[in-house]
Amino acid sequence: MIKEACVESFEKALEAQNNGANRIELCENLSVGGTTPSYGTVKICLEKLNISIFPMVRARGGNFVYSKDEIEIMKEDIKIFKKLGVKGVVLGCLTSDNKIDLELTKELVDLAYPMEVTFHKAIDEILNPLDYIDGLVNIGIKRILTSGGKATALEGKDLINEMIKKTNGRLKIVVAGKVTKENLNDLSNLISADEFHGKLIV
Repeated sequence: MIKEACVESFEKALEAQNNGANRIELCENLSVGGTTPSYGTVKICLEKLNISIFPMVRARGGNFVYSKDEIEIMKEDIKIFKKLGVKGVVLGCLTSDNKIDLELTKELVDLAYPMEVTFHKAIDEILNPLDYIDGLVNIGIKRILTSGGKATALEGKDLINEMIKKTNGRLKIVVAGKVTKENLNDLSNLISADEFHGKLIV
C-alpha cells in the first residue's frame, strides 16, 4: 500500500517520511485546497527526502477554471519541476460548464512528460467522473485523486470502487477524503485500492 501524505512545508514532509509515508503531495495553502509550493521548498524536499515528491500545480485556490495567464503560470511551474527532476505533479482543469478540460489537461500532461501526472480532486466537482476515465487514460494521466464526489472516502466508497473497476488497471485511483492512520485499515477493506492519500495518513 502506498500512503501519500498531503503536506504544506518541508518540516511536515520530513515528519511524514519519518512516520512511514511512501510519497508526499507537496502544496501550499491547504486551507484553500492547496496551491503550488515554492521552488525552494520543492528543491530542498528533493535533496533531503528519499521518497517521491509530487508538487501540486495550481495557480490559486477557488475553482479549477483557469485564465490564460494562470495557465501560463502553471506551465512555467511544470517546466521548473521537470528541470528539478521531480517524479510527478498533481493538477486538474475544468471547463466553465463543469466538465473536465481534457484538451488543456493533455497540454499540461504532454509538457510534464516524463513526470507522472495525477488528476486531483477537481474530478469530485463534476457530475459524471466515470465518463472521463477513458479520456484521462488516453491523454496519459497516471493517477486520479478522488473521494468519490463526497466529503469523505467512506461516503464516496461505492463510486470510488466503480472508478477502480472502470480503470481496469490502466491508471491508479488514489483514495482521498478524511483518510487517517486510524481509519486506513477499515477503508482499505472497503475500497479495493492500493494508494491512499491524506493530511493525517501517518
